[in-house]
Amino acid sequence: MAAFAAHMGAAAATSLSWPSGGGSGGRRRAAFRVSCSAAWGGTTTVVIGLAADSGCGKTTFMRRLTSVFGGDAEPPRGGNPDSNTLVSDAATVICLDDYHSLDRTGRKETGVTALDPRANDFDLMYRQVKAIKQGRAVEKPIYNHATGLLDPPELITPPKILVIEGLHPMYDERVRDLLDFSIYMDISNEVKFAWKINRDMAERGHSLESIKASIEARKPDFDAYIEPQKQYADAVIEVLPTRLVSGDEEAGKVQRVKLITKEGVKHFGGPAYLFDEGSTISWTPCVRKLSCSYPGIKFAYSPDTYFGREVSVLEMDGKFDKLDELIYVESHLSNLSTKYYGEVTQQMLKHADFPGSNNGTGLFQTIVGLKIRDLYEQIVNERAASPALAVVA
Repeated sequence: MAAFAAHMGAAAATSLSWPSGGGSGGRRRAAFRVSCSAAWGGTTTVVIGLAADSGCGKTTFMRRLTSVFGGDAEPPRGGNPDSNTLVSDAATVICLDDYHSLDRTGRKETGVTALDPRANDFDLMYRQVKAIKQGRAVEKPIYNHATGLLDPPELITPPKILVIEGLHPMYDERVRDLLDFSIYMDISNEVKFAWKINRDMAERGHSLESIKASIEARKPDFDAYIEPQKQYADAVIEVLPTRLVSGDEEAGKVQRVKLITKEGVKHFGGPAYLFDEGSTISWTPCVRKLSCSYPGIKFAYSPDTYFGREVSVLEMDGKFDKLDELIYVESHLSNLSTKYYGEVTQQMLKHADFPGSNNGTGLFQTIVGLKIRDLYEQIVNERAASPALAVVA
């Protein structure tokens, strides 16, 4: 604990050279400026939170979401090449790894993982998210994943939509209360293991033993600090092994995906549903209208409860062969918040090369993105009608 305290003291001393909130009154000027290409003239930014473990598809989800609002999410131009921030026409995506208070060496020497709240500066996170929501720029730290160190900060100007993604967007109650909508990506252990094997063995050259050891080492902190956040999420995308066939080898190939959406979420417009709202339905699409190879596709929809809250559950098991045939499925779904017939299918085709585009992961991420666009428009219209609502306490 003495070593941990020493590193925390060093981190605190270092942070004194960075500003503790919005504005430019810090002791060190930011080296880089990050802003949306479409400047936001409103008084309040809409804030979305996305929580998930490492390697669980947060970046793909962010790219789908920002695409719905227009433009691709890209790293800041002219800034730190190791920045974790993504910028699109309307949105800025901040990675919460940037609020690590311990660098990689500090975590290693103290035995504190990045999942542990002690390795993260929630006070700074809260002050800066609040400042952006109030329309003030902040100088945000950069955690360099290549070096494991904290780089000089970058200046973030308020966008229309701020997305904070990472391990802890809903952990701190103060930050959680700033969110206008929250999503949790819940990947089952079987699927997570299959995905990590595919990524870390095929792309990074890691051994099977090292992957297993890494997952097991993270599990206690994940169970203690990350997973409990799903009880606060307005929507949960749950990825599970398929029920269409048995066998662990199928976990990474075919998934059963659930979209769990809370009822009564302000501005959200209600969950999407299949056929008849509030019913319990199991549906196997016509094979002449929806091509799918073994083991097929099955949908389900039902009301349920989740952590004591009423929810709607939309489920897809299996994968598509031809994405353009998704229009058949879309025609049986309601309350999608689309602007025109076939918009879900168009968005899926637009990003056909993204991971999960042939299964429920991509489908439900797209639907949530469209619903968030509708939520954003409702919030903006409400605040325009009542300017007092735009003031954040």
